Amino acid sequence: MSTDTSQPAPVPARTDAGSPAPELPDGVRLGLYETMVLSRTFEEAILREYHADKGPGFDIGKGLVPGEMHLSAGQEPVAAGVCAHLTRDDAVTATHRPHHFAVAHGVDLRKMTAEIFGRETGLGRGRGGHMHLFDPETHFSCSGIIAEGYPPALGMAFAFKRRGTGGIAVAVTGEGAANQGAFHESLNLAALWRLPVVFVVEDNEWGISVARTASTAVTSNAERAAGYGIPGERVEDNDVDAVYAAARRAVARARAGEGPSLLEVATLRMWGHFEGDAQGYRPGLADLPKLDPIPRYETRLREAGVLDDGAVARIKEEASEKVESAVAFAKDSPVPDVADVMKYVFAEENR
Repeated sequence: MSTDTSQPAPVPARTDAGSPAPELPDGVRLGLYETMVLSRTFEEAILREYHADKGPGFDIGKGLVPGEMHLSAGQEPVAAGVCAHLTRDDAVTATHRPHHFAVAHGVDLRKMTAEIFGRETGLGRGRGGHMHLFDPETHFSCSGIIAEGYPPALGMAFAFKRRGTGGIAVAVTGEGAANQGAFHESLNLAALWRLPVVFVVEDNEWGISVARTASTAVTSNAERAAGYGIPGERVEDNDVDAVYAAARRAVARARAGEGPSLLEVATLRMWGHFEGDAQGYRPGLADLPKLDPIPRYETRLREAGVLDDGAVARIKEEASEKVESAVAFAKDSPVPDVADVMKYVFAEENR
């Protein structure tokens, strides 16, 4: 197997983390807002359905959506800003908190919802659940194992490069997973082979219940990029405009054959690590609503004349209609037949 071991292109200087977000065209900003609203509307609906029948008390195994649930409210700017530069021919590997990236990358909302509900019409015929979404039509996947998506992203990027498709891979993980071996091994190999990958770290400050400052030696994971000779950039304040601009640079570099980049975004986990998490370890919970990125961005767009009351109402209504249609589809879909428990475990030959 031949690999490209030529010297990499010069590494661009890291952008100042404190620099203001650029002014983007109104249409771009409107699209970012729409994506974030759709993602949040979806998460609120899943939250509602998940908790609807977990009582009395809280039984994680009960209800229409049994098992764990990790929701992404507050992290929408990362997915919206990154995926705005991708096509369905690009690949995304997400984390155990994947819905915002699935929505932003265009995964079928009905099939995804059915999978979360464990229905036969789901992406994985109800066998995978919300942490194991897999959509070959958009090259989207996720996993419950932290940093697991980094090595598969390299495989897809390698295939794109060999085939000359122009496609790139985006590999997403959290700040806690940046301490995993798979993270460093992937950065090293991607840099060595100059693979078209954008590594994204969502820094929501908490690895389950452990603060980043208690687990990570560096103040920013973007600093780690220098050890592999690739650009690293950190975006502060959960700023979707700044994420969009940083992702544009990283994606352009990957498509130009210049190799990978590392992008870290200071984002926000508004809800618990999982549904049912009492968050006793976390101070300042009462202040979180003030940090919600969607109303903050909406205010900025209103002040800039991009949004008004009518546009906001329309966008939210359209998002609600899409999401509620997906939920209804999932509820109306059949559960898998227990007689088929062994199906889809192995590939089946057509004889």
